[in-house]
Amino acid sequence: MEIRKVQITGGSSFVITLPKDWAEAQKIRKNDPLGLVPQPDGTLLVTRDITEGQFQREKEFDVSEIREPTFLFRLLIGSYIAGYTTIGIRSKTRLPASVRMVVRDFTQMTIGPEVVEETDTSILLKDLLNPAEMPFENTIKRMFVIVKNMQIDALAALETRNTALADEVIARDNDVDRLHWLIARQTNIILKNASLSRKMGVSTNMVVNIFIISRIIERIGDHAVRFVESAKKTADTPIDEEILDLIRKANSLALSLFDKSIVSFFNRDMRGSHKNIEQVRKLEDLCEEINARAMQQESFTAVSLRYMAESIRRSGEYAGDISESVINYLVEEQE
Repeated sequence: MEIRKVQITGGSSFVITLPKDWAEAQKIRKNDPLGLVPQPDGTLLVTRDITEGQFQREKEFDVSEIREPTFLFRLLIGSYIAGYTTIGIRSKTRLPASVRMVVRDFTQMTIGPEVVEETDTSILLKDLLNPAEMPFENTIKRMFVIVKNMQIDALAALETRNTALADEVIARDNDVDRLHWLIARQTNIILKNASLSRKMGVSTNMVVNIFIISRIIERIGDHAVRFVESAKKTADTPIDEEILDLIRKANSLALSLFDKSIVSFFNRDMRGSHKNIEQVRKLEDLCEEINARAMQQESFTAVSLRYMAESIRRSGEYAGDISESVINYLVEEQE
């Protein structure tokens, strides 16, 4: 760290010189404009970017070296989350149909990227979404609504033996994933572009906390899928009504924990978050009772019931994790 003393010129202007090595590396010349961006922690960012626009970052893949479509898909998702605004896909020969299918799946599974150019040997993807147009809180609310309804419908699928509803719950998980990827992408972009943080009215600490909560909600969605997959396996098997009633109570409590954790997040309520965490133990006890009763059933049914109880328990514990994250963030914010 270089220490430089502040000087006063003209009796009112505070002046500090820039490090020469940094100025030369940035190719700064006399009379060049620089942006000064105050940060939430009290520091001051000096930047050459005075447009406050999104950084344009490019990534290119040569698919001549990539043989597995799933590997290419993961590379595209990784580039999207990393914040690349332009992604090029090229080949020395004609692009195979499998590559074009991966690109199609990628554009359907993400928010923003679209194909803007395409030839026999290349595809160019460009992100058309302005990150500032998708507020974090709106995305979190949408994820919450989708996952909450997945949990409700997963129980309904179990009760009614409706496999079509179960499949629909599983399909909705894609919507949760694409929203979580969007938040991950926005998080990376903001951490690389402090001016965007100011433009969106969020601190970097808040962004990181929102990403953590988004990840937890995505995990709860995964457990709704696991629950309904186990429910499908019991579609032709009668379930003891007492066990089914316990599952209803446990699922209702897990939903309540999830709902209260999100309410505490939006209301910035530390005490509400604390009370919510204290309720997780009740859910764990209910799930243990389901497991004990499941052991009295046929082995195939018992395994499925235990998997369902585990998914409900994990959903409630994840809701508790959201509440913990809220407390951790608010404690630091109040300093």
